[in-house]
Amino acid sequence: MARETPDPATETALERLIWPLRLTWAGLWAERLARAFWPVWTILIATMAALVFGLQDLLPLDWVRGGLAVAGLGALVALGLGLRGFRRPSRADALGRLDASLPGRPISSMIDQQAIGTSDPWSRAIWQAHRARMAERAAQARAVPPDLRLARRDPFALRYVALTALVVALMFGSVWRLGSVAGLGPGGAEAMVGGPSWEAWAQPPGYTGKPSLYLNEIDTPDVTLPVGSRVQVRLYGEVGDLGVTETVSGRPVGEPVPGPAQDFDVRQTGSITIDGQGGRAWRVMALADAPPAVSTEGEMSREADGRMKLTFSAQDDYGVTGGRAVIALDLAAVDRRFGLVAEPEPREPVTLDLPLPISGNRAEFSETLVDDLSKHPFANLPVVLNLTVTDAAMQEGSSPTLKVVLPGRRFFDPLASALIELRRDLLWTAANGPRTAQILHAITHSPEGLFRNERAFLRTRVLMRRLDAEAATLTPTARDEIAEQLWEIALMVEEGDLASALEALRRAQDRLDEAIRNGASPDEIQKLMDEMREALNNYMRELAEEAQRNPDQQQSENRQTMEMSGDQLQEMLDKLQELMEQGKMAEAAELMEMMRQLMENMQVTMGEGQGQGPGNQAMRDLSETLRDQQGLSDDSFQQLQRGPNGEPRGGEQPGEGEGQDGRSLADRQRDLKNRLNGMNDSQLPGAGSERGESGRRSLDDAGRAMEEAERALRDGDLPGALDRQAEAMESLREGMRDLGEAMAEEQRQQNGQGEGEAFGRADPNSQRDPLGREPGETGRIGSDRNMLQGEDVYRRAQDLLDEIRRRSGDLTRPEIERDYLRRLLDMY
Repeated sequence: MARETPDPATETALERLIWPLRLTWAGLWAERLARAFWPVWTILIATMAALVFGLQDLLPLDWVRGGLAVAGLGALVALGLGLRGFRRPSRADALGRLDASLPGRPISSMIDQQAIGTSDPWSRAIWQAHRARMAERAAQARAVPPDLRLARRDPFALRYVALTALVVALMFGSVWRLGSVAGLGPGGAEAMVGGPSWEAWAQPPGYTGKPSLYLNEIDTPDVTLPVGSRVQVRLYGEVGDLGVTETVSGRPVGEPVPGPAQDFDVRQTGSITIDGQGGRAWRVMALADAPPAVSTEGEMSREADGRMKLTFSAQDDYGVTGGRAVIALDLAAVDRRFGLVAEPEPREPVTLDLPLPISGNRAEFSETLVDDLSKHPFANLPVVLNLTVTDAAMQEGSSPTLKVVLPGRRFFDPLASALIELRRDLLWTAANGPRTAQILHAITHSPEGLFRNERAFLRTRVLMRRLDAEAATLTPTARDEIAEQLWEIALMVEEGDLASALEALRRAQDRLDEAIRNGASPDEIQKLMDEMREALNNYMRELAEEAQRNPDQQQSENRQTMEMSGDQLQEMLDKLQELMEQGKMAEAAELMEMMRQLMENMQVTMGEGQGQGPGNQAMRDLSETLRDQQGLSDDSFQQLQRGPNGEPRGGEQPGEGEGQDGRSLADRQRDLKNRLNGMNDSQLPGAGSERGESGRRSLDDAGRAMEEAERALRDGDLPGALDRQAEAMESLREGMRDLGEAMAEEQRQQNGQGEGEAFGRADPNSQRDPLGREPGETGRIGSDRNMLQGEDVYRRAQDLLDEIRRRSGDLTRPEIERDYLRRLLDMY
């Protein structure tokens, strides 16, 4: 084959390759230039990054000039080496690279000429067909990209280091600093006129929400800045060519601040001037941050439970960040009579945090302060209240002083009100201790018609004797303990034990229900769950005591009831906690509502499963002992009402405090003590367990209290006997509670079921409706009993729901039935 000038057909085919060929040629230029001159532009980029950073303004002038000379010399050397090694790419080089990118090198085949067989028509035909095929293949040519990889020539990636430095310099530096390079040589001052030689910024305080200002771009002479704005000025060029004079920071007027970097805060209205060629001046109006304001709206009110409620409004130009309410005693307005005659002990004012909006704008808002200060010594006394709010600048704004009577809980029972007043006197000053003890003596001297709750009377007597012993040397800790007991006794008189326990349970249920609905944290829910368990235990104990005091009340109730054991109730609590831990808050809320209804109608009864075994017999004996001790305490109380030596009072006959068999109160107390001490320890439940041992210790305490009560009765000390009898009953209750829990734990360990497991259990052979209920009476479809017995009620409900879903999707069922099932699903 011989390569000759292409024929017209070949030229036409090559013309189609003009743009791929040009692009490939340009790529060859870029490739060879990059390989030859990459050190040159690397040095130039690194030098530019240093200048944009402003190193020429920070380093000595000689160092800067030396660095620039070294950089220039290095660039010249790199340029010479690049020119020496550079080879200019030709059109043939581009054509060869493009041809090499195609299979079979079709461009070379198109340029070649037929060397032999030109006289043979068949040979020429084959050659023309070959060239046509190569032309078609060459028509698919695309530009070959250049190979710009320099890793082998630049193993340390110096070009990337220089480029990264330039990008960072452009982000945090300024390109205007390049103009200061002209000032490094002779006559540079004139060359610097072409670009700015200073920069200035103004940064308002963050709480204002206002943006930063680049003062180089502000041409107007007047600028408004909030007080506290930070002004930063940077001067470039020779030191001393430019200066800054300002009157906004409070420094002496006209005093220039030396140095190329100057920072100061705007404190007052004034001016900022950059002195020198190319400088500028601004008149700054300092916008002062107004202090916040707060005021009350309406009068302070009292909630039904004694909580105070006060609505207030607050305003600030940028937003309120905090607030507090300070409540101090208004001593001048106090009616200084009775227990308030003495000088009060000094007390710190009450400080409450004001509620602020959780979201939204705090520049202007209204909120309500709600807090319960019923137990505070200032409750129901004149006080002065001041509201104070602060803003982000730590400025304060206060409301006008409000003089009110601090709301507290109201007690409508006269005795409860008197006890609360004694509590107030005791908290006023410990010096009122003897006076408080004297009044308690007067209250308990003739208690008939005054104390409706015997337990309240006994606790008052115990408290009175403690106050008698400690009144002269009453410590603050003891005083606070006595005040807390007076509060509890007043609540007992006002509401009664059972009502108080039920109210506490309702309150705990409401708090837990609110926490479930509002998405409280797991720790908060656990704390509220523990509070509800404790309130439920207290309520159950009060119910049990009420059942002991009124054993015939249960017989008069409707027998169509749902009965539950203590273990089933505990299972409901455990299920409630499990649902909350799993995040099933909707189901937890439904279970809470079910428990609320159960609590409202709860009664305590003795189950069928009880009464068998030594543990149950021992518990019945203890219950009977407690009832007899209660009766003996009632008789002792009646004897105390008759007066000293059993003299009749109010028409009563002597001897009413004795039993029907004529035995004395001391003999009856001795018999109860012997009965308690004679109980066989082996018959008591919970031997060896923590609860069981705690119950036994409580019974021992009860025995000692009974022995002391017997001694007091024989000595004629009826008040002391009543005190010891109250201690004995309290110890008996504690012991019975601990032993009952120990016995329930034993039964759970034995067969997995708690006491009273047979409650409401139906005949296993009886017919049940589809919901698992017993057939009802008098033609009813189902019974309301035993809905919670047997298998897991929640699993049964889930199975029932799944069955409803399955039937609602069964197309073979009538449409009216499936429509009803779909309505059930929408409802539940």
